[in-house]
Amino acid sequence: MSPTKGGLEPAIVINLSTGEMVPCMFNPHEYTVSKQNQWANDEVKGKNVPKVKFNQGGAQTLSLNLFFDTYADGTDVRLHTRGLWQMMMITPDMMNPRSNKSAPPRVEFRWGRFAFKAVITRLRQRFTLFLKDGTPVRTTVDVSFQQVEDELDFPMQNPTSGGGPPMKTHIVGAGERLDWIAANVYGDSTCWRLIADANGITHPLHLREGMQLVIPPLE
Repeated sequence: MSPTKGGLEPAIVINLSTGEMVPCMFNPHEYTVSKQNQWANDEVKGKNVPKVKFNQGGAQTLSLNLFFDTYADGTDVRLHTRGLWQMMMITPDMMNPRSNKSAPPRVEFRWGRFAFKAVITRLRQRFTLFLKDGTPVRTTVDVSFQQVEDELDFPMQNPTSGGGPPMKTHIVGAGERLDWIAANVYGDSTCWRLIADANGITHPLHLREGMQLVIPPLE
């Protein structure tokens, strides 16, 4: 992986379905993580403040700006950002066989020890410098991610237990196949046999909606 223009290890955005990585040419100066929970107000007569009841937690969102500049090379800056746009497009491998509907892939923003598994909900690209023939060579990309995996669902193992990496779990949804699940959790649909072996599954198509699968770590 090539370093950024400043010589630092770049932040990257990974397409978890294809494994394609988009390195950030310049690391972001800042990013914002936010979360909004849903609460409901129950009517309480004769009080100044209603009774508040928790409904559900909201997903975390990550917002950041990415800067790309190819003026010195004279190349089209869109060559460096098209992978981000592909992460907004429907992926045939994600098709649900029951509904025949597909979805864009899950992605991961990774920078050092910070990793955020999500889907991209908003992408806005602004071009600000062009060559004489109109080729864009400088752009700013505004990206918004929405969390799809809560780290608290996979508590860290006691480091003194010596038991190796902690196991994750996955609840099978309607129409899901092992290769589809492997593409989501590993970024590689061909790793479905790891899940099958870990759960004693002899027929990869015989999955029951609601069953809990153990997801072993990749070696």
